Amino acid sequence: MIRTLLAGALGFSLLMGGAGAADARGCIKGAVVGGVAGHFAGHHALAGAAAGCVIGHHMAHRKSARHYR
Repeated sequence: MIRTLLAGALGFSLLMGGAGAADARGCIKGAVVGGVAGHFAGHHALAGAAAGCVIGHHMAHRKSARHYR
């Protein structure tokens, strides 16, 4: 029992220690739009949300790069 708790605590501390700040600009909006589109295109909401997140992040990065030139 104690080994399980120690292993879990060690694993949790390793995961949280390696976590950095996330840059999710555009991901949430893209995931929502992609999830809705995927749902209506054959019940593929999860795949649509993943693709929407990637595309939304890319578009936000492009917009910020264009803005700071």
